[in-house]
Amino acid sequence: MNDSFGARLRAMLDDRGPLCVGIDPSPALLTVWGLDDSPAGLERFSRTVVENVADVVAAVKPQSAFFERWGSRGIAVLERTIADLREAGTLVVLDVKRGDIDSTMAAYAEAYLDRGSPLAADAVTLSPYLGFGSLEGAITSAVANDAGVFVLARTSNPEAAGLQRLVAGQVLAGAAAANAGHSPFGPVGLVMGATLPELEDSLTDLNGPILAPGLGAQGATPADVARLFGPVRHAVLPSVSRDVLADPKRVRSRTLFYRDECAAHLSGVAAPS
Repeated sequence: MNDSFGARLRAMLDDRGPLCVGIDPSPALLTVWGLDDSPAGLERFSRTVVENVADVVAAVKPQSAFFERWGSRGIAVLERTIADLREAGTLVVLDVKRGDIDSTMAAYAEAYLDRGSPLAADAVTLSPYLGFGSLEGAITSAVANDAGVFVLARTSNPEAAGLQRLVAGQVLAGAAAANAGHSPFGPVGLVMGATLPELEDSLTDLNGPILAPGLGAQGATPADVARLFGPVRHAVLPSVSRDVLADPKRVRSRTLFYRDECAAHLSGVAAPS
């Protein structure tokens, strides 16, 4: 039995449909929810999101920074959130955007990918801007732990475009090489913003998943995702955060809306029953 991250993600996409929901407990959202900007508010927010979405989406993506700002108390909430998501059976993509070399990268990998860590996720986001080769330790650890990584390639924030255009081809080539021979997906995915006007590099040789943030508040629609990714749309995991989190009473209904709309637009991925 193939228990790799790629196999688990493919199964979740087929079973639940293509959607990742972010857990982004910013001070502004905590206020909107009527919660204190405190570890207690952070925990209430996170538990509510988990309870409303974990059983109906392929993946959930906690943003580590909003937990880290509370130090050890916030990290404790993040650990519980990850444990709750795992108990609910959804995949955990931990948004940490780490990137470093040698022993430091190995330490990050141990923290976020080692099965024995309380922060262990199914996948993490990584930054390649110390060179794609600097990620080798994390990729090796991901494979050893049946986990995955999503490497920043073309993100949805407009100020990144100039820099990322210069290195996107190298990132894509490195990811494709790491994914060669794996099925149904290799361990290395890319982060590609759903708000991009077009793709400047072909992704047909990637053989890995694509995390596509930017749905909703950032302006992208499920139809935009299908248009943008075309022949690799079957490999796309669209991600939405603020538009789902804006109203605590509508978290589940908005999640189901985006999930079903994404399923309808992304060919090769059936809408859940």
